[in-house]
Amino acid sequence: MRRRGYRCPVIDLRSDTVTRPTPAMRRAMVDAEVGDDVFGEDPETTALEQEVAALLGHEAGLFTPSGSMANQLGLRLLVGPGEELLADVQAHVVRAELGAAAVFSGITTRTWASDRGRLVADAVRAIAEPNAGAYSVSTTAIAVENTHNFGGGTVQPVAEVRAVQEFAREHGIGLHLDGARLWNAHVASGTPFPDLASGFDTVSVCMSKGLGAPVGSVLVGSADRIAAARIWRKRYGGGMRQTGILAAGARYALHEHVDRLAEDHANARVLAAALDVDPESVDTNIVFAQVSDPDTFVAAAEAAGVRVMRLGRTTVRLVTHLDVSAEDAARAAEVLAALPR
Repeated sequence: MRRRGYRCPVIDLRSDTVTRPTPAMRRAMVDAEVGDDVFGEDPETTALEQEVAALLGHEAGLFTPSGSMANQLGLRLLVGPGEELLADVQAHVVRAELGAAAVFSGITTRTWASDRGRLVADAVRAIAEPNAGAYSVSTTAIAVENTHNFGGGTVQPVAEVRAVQEFAREHGIGLHLDGARLWNAHVASGTPFPDLASGFDTVSVCMSKGLGAPVGSVLVGSADRIAAARIWRKRYGGGMRQTGILAAGARYALHEHVDRLAEDHANARVLAAALDVDPESVDTNIVFAQVSDPDTFVAAAEAAGVRVMRLGRTTVRLVTHLDVSAEDAARAAEVLAALPR
């Protein structure tokens, strides 16, 4: 595969985190003006935080090394030790952050069931206990994921999100949006960014997935909450110094790589069709396919020059991204369609 001046022996569909900086992004990073961000003196980082916060309709932002840290800081601001977070049973904060909410913040978690991660307000209402009394755990926050990773890149229905927000406001429950791939939700649905992010107390967005920056996420919220998150970021070991080199890559991605996500969505539908997955069920850039033996399928695909990820006893995941062209997707589809499933 030849892509933007690089040569790679395989088409890597394991995740959109495997992207490499483009030459133009690298130049922006090399030319970045830098300072010590722990002292609040890195101009690129400050600019990134302000731009993302303004784009999402929130007061302030905080650059973090990872999406997991951004999520965990957001949750910590909303849920105290021994209090309860509600989330989808397939949510990234539940399945893929190694119990961090419990380990770092003493947060307990309960989950609601869903179909492909799609939010249904009634399911949230059914398990919420906002005032559970002295002998049970009270719900103090709800986490929503958009797009939903383990649901297959699902874009959340706006009406259901608004219904959950209304319920949360009525009962004094905080709301966190894991918007790691919110960029994809915006491009797929046409919903403006402020509409996707409004009504949430804290929102995380990832710069190193679909947008293709090498490192980093941004947490946004009120000025007071972000000031508190900055202190907790330092406690967690996330206070970095001349982060402008990284922030410059993220800013370039934000300015140049949002609209092109439509290409990834189209390429994902090509892969879906090759694996007998209904392309109309693929909202964005993630495809889940059922195979009888994922380990054998993954090994055979890699031997043929295509990397995919095992994600369950009968499931593999494919994710399109900046380094997968339409030609790459067509070639991968040909390879995968020929493998025993």
